[in-house]
Amino acid sequence: MKKWQEEGYPARLQDDLGDGVVQCRLSPRNCRIRPGQHGFCMVRANRDGTLVSLNYGRSVHATEETIETEAVFHFEPGARILSMGNIGCMLNCDYCHNWKTSQARFVADSDVFYYTPQEVVDIAVRHGIKVISWTYNDPVVWHEFVTETATLARQKGILNLYKSAFFISEKAVEELIPVVDIFSVSIKSMDPKYYRKITKGWIEPVLAATEQVYRSGRHLEVSTLMVTDLSDSEDNARDMARFVGERLGPEVPTHFVRFHPDYKMTNTIRTPVDRLERARQVALDMGLDHVYLGNVYDTEAANTWCRSCGALQITRYGLNARLLGLTAEGNCTRCGTHARIRRIPDQVPALPTVPDLPTSEPHDIAGFDWEGDIRAVHIRVRNDVDEPRSVYHRRLRSGGTPTEWTRVDLRGGESYRFIAAQSLTDETGVVVAVPPGCVSSLHQVFDRAHFPTTEAEAGTVNADVTPLPLYVRPTR
Repeated sequence: MKKWQEEGYPARLQDDLGDGVVQCRLSPRNCRIRPGQHGFCMVRANRDGTLVSLNYGRSVHATEETIETEAVFHFEPGARILSMGNIGCMLNCDYCHNWKTSQARFVADSDVFYYTPQEVVDIAVRHGIKVISWTYNDPVVWHEFVTETATLARQKGILNLYKSAFFISEKAVEELIPVVDIFSVSIKSMDPKYYRKITKGWIEPVLAATEQVYRSGRHLEVSTLMVTDLSDSEDNARDMARFVGERLGPEVPTHFVRFHPDYKMTNTIRTPVDRLERARQVALDMGLDHVYLGNVYDTEAANTWCRSCGALQITRYGLNARLLGLTAEGNCTRCGTHARIRRIPDQVPALPTVPDLPTSEPHDIAGFDWEGDIRAVHIRVRNDVDEPRSVYHRRLRSGGTPTEWTRVDLRGGESYRFIAAQSLTDETGVVVAVPPGCVSSLHQVFDRAHFPTTEAEAGTVNADVTPLPLYVRPTR
């Protein structure tokens, strides 16, 4: 037993079947679990006849990102979010890029951090973040921690975003709707056979739960991963558009997302962009209003135009957004039409910047150059002294054009992790500067909602395949 598995937290959504057997009602699997056994997810277990959660408060490192990371384009574009991921999953997708944390048997104690609900909220408050995102492996199996922390966050005026494959029970969705403000649902494919074979789940409850959220009036966006030669066909795009248009509504933002080889599925290539563009056009032709591409740089298919007058409202590059023609109320600045983009009132100002590093003390500097499809990194900084410290980061641009340093303030003993993603075509990389008493590490991010566990210098760069670690099939 690993350290993170030692203690259990009372779980909800269960039935007592007698003789010490419990049935978990969190996901459609309805796992029947005998004493001493685990459910499919490997993070919900029967201990002495009681269902417990083994991952309550167990997390990967809390990380500041942008809301675009979660395939959310119509809720406060460019907003800073605090991304929280946990351990385990109710699916086992053959291409999972977070398999090191989603599949509990691969989780190392060194990758696990421990948080209380109050600590998560305090991090968001301290760094001026207005949205907590429940993400990465999948928040469904973190149900108790998510709902309790989300309730506390809302009391502090912080919103909650739920990024999920949504293989979840109706009752669990009922408990989420009162405390979650934004849902981003990843529908893996519209083919039931694909779902069974590739994800080890089934599609019907995913679609039903998505409709349940839509009927609630909560903000909803949907995405589908276009896996090369498996789910990147026009038929899949057509089926996806039909589901959104007929069972949800044509106003629901829909994302066709580029795949990269990973986990058990590395003997292939990234999705050809022309197939993604064709899928988007199919969905637009079928009447969907807002259709985007994900994990694709240098494309206008990530931008938003006014559906009435055609004015450019938002440009996006990678995981970054710039608002050009949108009012604080979410209306077009040219014609006044509502853009169906929700805004956060009194959004916090941008982080402070300085033209030069302070000269009062030396700084250690590390950097990463964008290469291939690696155009984002997580930067982890840790303050090992008791007094507050400030660390700095900035982007490098071709031609040596200097940019200002963004300052991140750390309290004594604090560890903080944040994303830096390419935001302009002429950016070449990123550098971070830390003062004495602080240390930093860089971690390559490969596509949306990827939580890297390997430091950059230990990884590899390849246009098609994720950085290390690579999955090695176990031998028996």
